[in-house]
Amino acid sequence: MFDFRTENYFKTIFNDIKIMKRLVVLVLLLAIAFAGCTNNVKLNQTQHGNAGQKGKGPMTRNGSVMWSEVMGIKAGNLTPQEVEDIIHMRQEEKLAHDVYLTLYNKWHLRIFENIAKSEQTHMNAVKMLIEKYNLTDPNEGKGLGEFENPKFTKLYKELVAEGSKSVLDALKVGAMIEELDIVDLQKCLNHTNKRDIRLVYENLMRGSENHLRAFVSQIERMGGKYVPKYLSEKEFEEIIKSRVSSH
Repeated sequence: MFDFRTENYFKTIFNDIKIMKRLVVLVLLLAIAFAGCTNNVKLNQTQHGNAGQKGKGPMTRNGSVMWSEVMGIKAGNLTPQEVEDIIHMRQEEKLAHDVYLTLYNKWHLRIFENIAKSEQTHMNAVKMLIEKYNLTDPNEGKGLGEFENPKFTKLYKELVAEGSKSVLDALKVGAMIEELDIVDLQKCLNHTNKRDIRLVYENLMRGSENHLRAFVSQIERMGGKYVPKYLSEKEFEEIIKSRVSSH
């Protein structure tokens, strides 16, 4: 004879099994959904990490994404001088990047590797303007040390040769490049009143000032002394004594 209590016991087990199956399915569905969200986050991070490529990628400024700021400002009509300046700065930022990368391969100093990465971000920031205003990119298809403007090709060779003499000479070349960058960016700022262009240039200026301080600090740490080549003594001292800024 079948015990009623036994029957209820088995019914309870079967119900528990059904509940467990449902819980397992729910956990699997949640795991799949979470994995999908994670992949989307990684995809977005990858897209926004390639700054200046078809509108993707940030140039950070105080924790914000500069790309959205620059693209959010209505484009105006560029003057010939503004076009010339954008093309010039795109190549000048590449000059800094290429020289630092070459000197890093020569001396294996971390400062050159770090600042070369920063210069890549600067190059990308200028490329945002090139894409926004539908200009022809002078760096397109150019390899290390190759430039559309022969002036930069010549300067690259001269700076690499100078920086290959010694570690101290290499650091002085870095400081000189940042000086040149600061002076040229100031000229570019004087040539435009467009908010999007000024936003990029001002950001690059802060970065170049930080880089100059870093190179000079390293030179002095090695017992050397740097004498400014492009900035006045007053301008140079003001930058060196000022605090590192975010860019």
